[in-house]
Amino acid sequence: MQNSVEVICRNSGARMMVETGTSLLDNAPPLGIEGPYPFLAAFVNNRIKELNYRVMRPVTVEFIDITSFEGYRVYQRTISFILQKAVWDLFPGRKFYIRHSLGSGFYCEFGDGDQPDAGQIEALRRRMGEIIARRYPITRRTMLTEEVNGIYERFGFDDKVVLLNTRPRLYSDLYQLDDMVGFFYGSLTPDTGYIHLFDIRPYYNGFYIAVPLRTDPSKLDLQVHLDKMFDVFHEYQMWVRIMGVPTVGRLNAKVLGGDAGELIKVAEAFHEKQIANLADRIEQANMSSGTRMVLISGPSSSGKTTFSKRLGIQLRILGLDPVLISLDDYFVDRERTPKDENGEYDYEALEAIDLELLNSDLKRLFAGESVEVPRYDFITGTRQWHDSPLQLTERSIIIMEGIHGLNPRLTPSIPRERKFCIYVSCLTSVSMDNLSRIPTTDNRLLRRITRDYYTRGNNALSTLQRWPSVRRGEEKHIFPYQENADAIFNSSLFYEISVLRPKVEAILREVPDTHVEYAETKRLLKFLDNFVPIQPDEIPPTSILREFIGGSSFRY
Repeated sequence: MQNSVEVICRNSGARMMVETGTSLLDNAPPLGIEGPYPFLAAFVNNRIKELNYRVMRPVTVEFIDITSFEGYRVYQRTISFILQKAVWDLFPGRKFYIRHSLGSGFYCEFGDGDQPDAGQIEALRRRMGEIIARRYPITRRTMLTEEVNGIYERFGFDDKVVLLNTRPRLYSDLYQLDDMVGFFYGSLTPDTGYIHLFDIRPYYNGFYIAVPLRTDPSKLDLQVHLDKMFDVFHEYQMWVRIMGVPTVGRLNAKVLGGDAGELIKVAEAFHEKQIANLADRIEQANMSSGTRMVLISGPSSSGKTTFSKRLGIQLRILGLDPVLISLDDYFVDRERTPKDENGEYDYEALEAIDLELLNSDLKRLFAGESVEVPRYDFITGTRQWHDSPLQLTERSIIIMEGIHGLNPRLTPSIPRERKFCIYVSCLTSVSMDNLSRIPTTDNRLLRRITRDYYTRGNNALSTLQRWPSVRRGEEKHIFPYQENADAIFNSSLFYEISVLRPKVEAILREVPDTHVEYAETKRLLKFLDNFVPIQPDEIPPTSILREFIGGSSFRY
């Protein structure tokens, strides 16, 4: 074995020879790089690695901090492990759950249902601060799975035992923080001292862990007034617990037991019931307030298009005449489209929409006039026109879907009482285990990779390259307005990642390791490995999932 190897640093462009076996943590200072925030992990030959990774061969390295999307996930995972340790120290034996995301942080509850009082919240905050200050090392060991299971059993982590038993492997990874152990499908920091900011606030029956803003890590994200979003999360999590699939391990056990078909039927029936209920609410608003327009918004790959079509069917059952108008058809000509900081066309900006024409057409339509509605040609980047004009009847109700649907600036000419606003998102309700939630962005990304490949001719690499820009657009144009909705529809299906797995794995494996996106590819493949596959045969053609895997009976 050679005594030294070359390290090339993307952050600074520096090259240096280092002693074989030196950790990334030891290499950072000699490479002459520093930033406003601590480095949390690094891309090594386009694979995400923890900072205690030891360099054994020539590598190209890029250190990342909390301002990157992957660095932000490292921060979130680490603070959840610190919280787990603090709860164990203060309340040994008390069942504890990290339920779901809430803003940038996450909502937690105790299993006994007792809401923690102010003294318990303060004790947790203080204990977490002590754990951070002591800089406990966080280590990862690869061990025989039966040994890992034995450790989990001693801690009473039956959820983790079920997960490992339903995806049998000879070896498994085990994270350790002092006397606490954990399971994660992504990197953590080398020790607890990398967490520079957090807070705990009481919320509902539990508490909320606040973390810094990714875009400004000096400030905490305390925007937890997301009551409508919380109610939907809470409803779906109660439902999956009743169904017996609150975690991936329990879901896998059902699939292995031959219950996949029943799970699909129940999940799809639940969606249909939710959509029918929304149609009932819209009809009531139409009768009582003269509502004539449904605005639908949500982040990428939420299933907004299929939801709109299914909602239209339910409205027809009630005697209404739904008219679907695409917000995309009101794009300005490409030459007038605003550009982002990188000089790329910014189709997510509100200014990319011809607001004057849109509001003029809507006012004329509601006045009973015949209107020539535009159609945007994405190939030429110019506006075309439909062959026949559009005119509403007394029973007509417009359904308009687009990312700006909940922004009041989109349709200021239409009185609020004449609009019914719906936010659609894929709010993943199944957790990896009791303490490891599945980010909704992962679910949506898997959907988009699959759809882009099969229906739009885009490979996984191009989708992954575009994804950070998509997410920045969501943070700016969609998430700030989600609580403006009259209703929120959760488009996730608790069985769907099991269906997506065999389709998206093959697509992801096409990503070459010469691109930085390879790191995200490896993370997603490791994540998917936890799911027992389900074949899509019993999924109905009207399912929202069909928008992404193909076989839908709707025309898009």
